Amino acid sequence: MIQASLFISKDHPDYDEILSDLTSLQAEYPHQLNIIDINQDPILKDEFADRAPVLDVGVFRLIKAFGQEDLRFAFKKAEERLQEAHANGNEVLVKRITEPLRMTGPDRFSRWFSQHYMVLVNFFTFLYVFLAFLAPTFMEIGWQAPAKTIYKVYSPLCHQLAFRSFFIYGKQPYYPRELAGVEGVITYGEATGYDEFDLVTARNFLGNDAMGYKLALCERDIAIYGAIILFGIVFSLTGKKIKPLPWYLWLLIGLGPIGLDGFSQLLSQTGLGIFSWLPLRESTPLLRSLTGALFGLATAWFGFPYLEESVQENRREMQLKHAIVKQISD
Repeated sequence: MIQASLFISKDHPDYDEILSDLTSLQAEYPHQLNIIDINQDPILKDEFADRAPVLDVGVFRLIKAFGQEDLRFAFKKAEERLQEAHANGNEVLVKRITEPLRMTGPDRFSRWFSQHYMVLVNFFTFLYVFLAFLAPTFMEIGWQAPAKTIYKVYSPLCHQLAFRSFFIYGKQPYYPRELAGVEGVITYGEATGYDEFDLVTARNFLGNDAMGYKLALCERDIAIYGAIILFGIVFSLTGKKIKPLPWYLWLLIGLGPIGLDGFSQLLSQTGLGIFSWLPLRESTPLLRSLTGALFGLATAWFGFPYLEESVQENRREMQLKHAIVKQISD
């Protein structure tokens, strides 16, 4: 049987006349009528108030003023489309015309996800940083196997160089190279006795009882993801209404400082003559953290509002569908 859905407020002046016209066509064009009171849900009112009454007949829609002849024409075309769908074996179209609207499993998940995606983003970003802190905590209490598993999993994601990582449970929060020129701290070379330019050893060194143990992510990465978490929380608490950061400000504030700090450090240490004009330098923990935080903040500020824009349409569609199905089911 063809489905017909009437979107209207029950105090609409044409309400009784439309119902009478539809009833008179029941014998000629059997159909199941679903009356959706648009005043029962804000999203229905927002969607249909300016166009009501709206009547969906199968895949055809009538808007505002329509009489019995318009109804007859719509039902005729719906029956023709139904016969065509049957002839072509188009079961999807057959169900769309003859079955009441309902929320499927994927629809329910899509609706839930569109409403809670930022909770998931914030949670998994927090978990990513939390596990980086959990690795040295496990080392401190002697759970080396799970600790080393975390370090190994994170290894492809970060260089994990000890002289560019934060340490916890030790004398200092960091042990930079002597080249960094950070005063008042023990350098990585002094604390370990290792060659400060031996990158393999610095990558594999996890720490010890005196120095503490390094996080599974470097200083810059901790700052990046920490800033993303903070902005994600603010973005969520403000109702996801923050406008996106313009792309040129993302380049200036986010990419510029981290690129200048990272590449000037990298190129100055290559030993290649072409870069001999660059002064040999090693970034400090403070500078690495600051540029990382700026990059994380700018990237989240640029990306999260656009993510919200892409989700908004799906969220509205699922909320509208849920509101319709709720009335049909009742």
